[in-house]
Amino acid sequence: MQRILQSRTCSLRSRKPACGIGLPSDPDAAGPASSSGIATLAPAFGHALPLLTDVRAEYVHEVNAELVYELCAALVREGMGTAETWKKSGGNALAFAQHAMMSGIGAERGDLLQRNVEYHLEVSDVLGRAGSDAVLDNGQLVVTVECGGSGYLKIGPALDALEAEAEGLGAAFYWALTYALYRVMRIYNHDDALMYEERMREYAEEDEEENRAQYEFPEVEKALPECVRRTLKREGCGWKMHDRELLRKARNGQHSSWVERLRSIQRLSRISLKQSRDYLELGYYDDPPLPSLLVAFKEHDAIIACFDEEGQHMMEGSAEPTLCALFSPRDVRQVRHALRIVERFVAINCELFELVEEIQEWEKRYAGTSIDRGEPSLRTA
Repeated sequence: MQRILQSRTCSLRSRKPACGIGLPSDPDAAGPASSSGIATLAPAFGHALPLLTDVRAEYVHEVNAELVYELCAALVREGMGTAETWKKSGGNALAFAQHAMMSGIGAERGDLLQRNVEYHLEVSDVLGRAGSDAVLDNGQLVVTVECGGSGYLKIGPALDALEAEAEGLGAAFYWALTYALYRVMRIYNHDDALMYEERMREYAEEDEEENRAQYEFPEVEKALPECVRRTLKREGCGWKMHDRELLRKARNGQHSSWVERLRSIQRLSRISLKQSRDYLELGYYDDPPLPSLLVAFKEHDAIIACFDEEGQHMMEGSAEPTLCALFSPRDVRQVRHALRIVERFVAINCELFELVEEIQEWEKRYAGTSIDRGEPSLRTA
């Protein structure tokens, strides 16, 4: 807050002049009045007006700025953010809060995420698409993570290697990874591609007969590895116990590091941290979150083809944030809960992309195929 102090006026204690001022003896006398009796109260000063170089020319009022400052104080108390962070943020409280949270992620983990996916962390007092923001009440803020470009995992060769180690292990690994990630983020895999193919077939049936020949269908099921295709329609809990047993034995197998990464993702995904769904419904979003990860089996397979077709339209509307944590900066428990939500999300993504990079390195070494997909869909400029 900038404060402008008004100079205080002092009343004179006497009505007598502070110093004698000689008046002309005869008001009708010709010629100018004598100035010999005029004196100044202070010696002459070089500047007629004070300099304004150090006075701010403008003042900016930020709505809910006090909430952001309270969040900054809370982050400092939690050991996030220093004087150096404040300097880097240019003295901007909102930038400080976001830099402090990013510093909690750490440079090494931040580089890992930046190599693989495009996430944007933001702290705000509104939620929703531009022009239709839902204003938060009761002194609340929200921290969100939005996805601007998805990661990519070609998992087919890895599943073949796991199947070679033990029958059913590849499928068990695929389903366990899929279910764990679904709890935390949106991914695009064969399920999404199958739904896209079904929609295309429905459109073709509704179209005029002469136009139906123009439709091309991706035939997603044929693109699935045999080990996954066999398990599409299985029911009951018996297969789940069988998969757990296969994965447990694989902890000492040839690809134990992959299984350990998977187990870490599973443990983190089971941590119950409630996010804010009520305000998401008031945010007037057009679509669900953008996929954080594309899971395909081969280069240019049917899943990638479906994703590339759908990806052309995913950026046209406003998508929900991938993560949304509503909290009051005045409540230390709520602040810590929001930070735990962010930390779990970051930890899962780090385990995920460590796994992705391990599989890519293994494939370069042993599978002999390139993993460079070129220009990924949803990658913004």
